[in-house]
Amino acid sequence: MPHWTVYTGNSEPHDGIDRLPEPPPWRAFDGEPVLPPPRDGDDEAAVSPDRVHRARTYVATPDSVQLVNAALVLRRPLLVTGPPGTGKSSLAYAVARELGLGPVLRWNITSRSTLADGLYQYDPLSRLYAARQAASRAPEALPGGGGVEDHLRLGPLGTALLPYARPRALLVDEIDKSDLDLPNDLLNVLEEGQYEIPELMRAGRHAAGGATAEVLADGTQAPVTVTRGRVRCRAFPFVVLTSNGEREFPPAFLRRCVRLKLRRPGREQLTEIVRAHLDTPPGEAEHLIGRFLARAADGELATDQLLNALYLTGVAGLDADSRDALAEQLMPYLGATADGDGF
Repeated sequence: MPHWTVYTGNSEPHDGIDRLPEPPPWRAFDGEPVLPPPRDGDDEAAVSPDRVHRARTYVATPDSVQLVNAALVLRRPLLVTGPPGTGKSSLAYAVARELGLGPVLRWNITSRSTLADGLYQYDPLSRLYAARQAASRAPEALPGGGGVEDHLRLGPLGTALLPYARPRALLVDEIDKSDLDLPNDLLNVLEEGQYEIPELMRAGRHAAGGATAEVLADGTQAPVTVTRGRVRCRAFPFVVLTSNGEREFPPAFLRRCVRLKLRRPGREQLTEIVRAHLDTPPGEAEHLIGRFLARAADGELATDQLLNALYLTGVAGLDADSRDALAEQLMPYLGATADGDGF
């Protein structure tokens, strides 16, 4: 592979991330204090078995390998678009596993998601309750006892931007479901690689012991140090933004992303996907792959529908006619079709 590439797409873990070329001068970051990367064993232990399986069995295309490496080298987010079931979210897990980037930080987007949700969550009510409890036990205690940091936790985006020595992997899933303002709100944070926590900045101005705080990061009970309420990355995270292509994004947002468009897999790639996931007899797999491709020509289908059909028909031990009938039911179209066969 070319010397500038570190991700191979072969799913075998390695330390190639240490050979990542230096960032462009305009994408270099210097956050401190430098945090060690998550331990190698944390990756698969911290995620559910289904995500581990998806990471191990992901079948990368040449385009996805090239553009993942481009995003890593340029320190830019990777915007992955494509129909449902083409492996958009699985790509983040596959890259994290191969390059040893630790557990994937996942931010699932809804229409109510805001930038603050991704950065950190602060619960002022729990702090007020704790202060009242402390005052009832020790009336002479100062109001607001218990630090702000005790009621604050970093979100997935906020954690990804901590000054780790190696990039973390962040999956921002289905960003096209967001409010219209969220992509623009992300621009400054992803461009600058930093953000501020006003609650910690205010508390730091009055802290007798200095302006540092120990805050819990996303997905862990281990605290990290935040100085003066500011977080700045050191290794820019590998950010995967997924979209089903159901909306347009602002030009300013698009030009800051490396864009990868995944297409429906053809017969050869489907065969590789089935081989990676299931121990299905070749003849049976080829037959159902052919049926899947024929149906997909007339409507929207997802690859996991084919995997479901292959797995269930194999477990059930059906004859050919019963197998085909069951497969037909397990592969309904995802959208309405001309004959009303939608699902």
